[in-house]
Amino acid sequence: MTEEYLPDVYLRLRSRFPTVAAALDSLGEATASAGGLDERTQRLVKLGIAIGASAEGAVRSNTRRALAAGASPEEVLQVAVLAITTRGFPAAVAAFSWIEEVLTAGT
Repeated sequence: MTEEYLPDVYLRLRSRFPTVAAALDSLGEATASAGGLDERTQRLVKLGIAIGASAEGAVRSNTRRALAAGASPEEVLQVAVLAITTRGFPAAVAAFSWIEEVLTAGT
């Protein structure tokens, strides 16, 4: 993932608190290796969690990361559709729009 998609506030926080950033990176690596899910599946799961939290930045980030890990646009969009019955239609539609914007920007 390139830094062109990282929000300035995120980069400033990492720069100002490098020890915290390093700890966060280590935690991410530890959680990623804690089970049998491949990176693609992990990214789709994280996308679903981001949708559940209505976290726009995380939805966008995990959309990009899922695509980079080999998920298809159709699979990523299905995660938003699956959220309808668990998170509700408005949250799913919002996530769908954020995902579409990422997909459109990538073309």
